[in-house]
Amino acid sequence: MTSEHRPPDAPPARRGRGRRPAEEVRSDVLETVGHLLLTEGSADLTFERVARLAGVSKTTLYKWWPSKGALALDGYFHAVEEPLAFADTGDIRADLTSQLRAWSRIMTRTPGGKVLTELIGQSQTDADLASAYRSLYSSERRRLAGERLARAQQVGQIRPDVDVRVVIDQLWGAAYHRMLIPDEPVTDDFITALVTNVLDGVGGD
Repeated sequence: MTSEHRPPDAPPARRGRGRRPAEEVRSDVLETVGHLLLTEGSADLTFERVARLAGVSKTTLYKWWPSKGALALDGYFHAVEEPLAFADTGDIRADLTSQLRAWSRIMTRTPGGKVLTELIGQSQTDADLASAYRSLYSSERRRLAGERLARAQQVGQIRPDVDVRVVIDQLWGAAYHRMLIPDEPVTDDFITALVTNVLDGVGGD
């Protein structure tokens, strides 16, 4: 049974018996946490519950994750890594649109958006969480987007003088703005217009 179809309190599937390798234990924990976050949010996420569901001790959890925020961040990244993989179809417009739509689905149709905004908020006063957020999530997401945009630039789909890091800020900055200040929803029409404006420009003749 995959995590997509597993009930919230169902532990991840495990191989065999006896002492499990550390990487398998860690993977089970992250799968459990990620599943809880994207189905329920973080309100009921506790070390006790995760330990019970993943079949590990709280001591083991605290050895790897010193706080609930650190555990949630790692589990969140684990949960979204595959659905937010950056496609490369050769069409940068299509790939940016599909990537932003995948991000929007997680942010608006699961508790993932609330979880992420909570982690961003906590990181403002937690230096360790802020560092982990930058290294594990935001820097990694920017790296993937930058690599895809750079490849598009190499084949002439983006002008050579364009700073792709600024393009990332324009696209995801606008999307995060709508998520954090939800006066307007993040819709498919918004994403299409956003990508069109960035790639085609908004200046007159």
